[in-house]
Amino acid sequence: MAKTKTKTKKEKIVDLKPKAEKITEEQLKDVQALINDINRSQLEIGSIETRKHHLLHGIAISNDKLTLVQSEFEKEYGTIDINVQDGTINYPKEDVKTD
Repeated sequence: MAKTKTKTKKEKIVDLKPKAEKITEEQLKDVQALINDINRSQLEIGSIETRKHHLLHGIAISNDKLTLVQSEFEKEYGTIDINVQDGTINYPKEDVKTD
């Protein structure tokens, strides 16, 4: 006797509930508040980074000026080893050989 294969039919499920076209006002306000927080934070980070850039530029200028002042100290005093608290010049110790 020959056997026949039976095909199973997939049932199509139809959702009769209407789909929403918008989120609720409360959800919208929550999402807008979160996006505003993110935008404010990003703006503040940008301001901080700009300030950081200016400060780093100022440090570079000050380092260049310090190098010039040290060069003048080297010419005038023979050393750049200066105590910045009281201005004392720390001359290099000379090796004294005793017989």
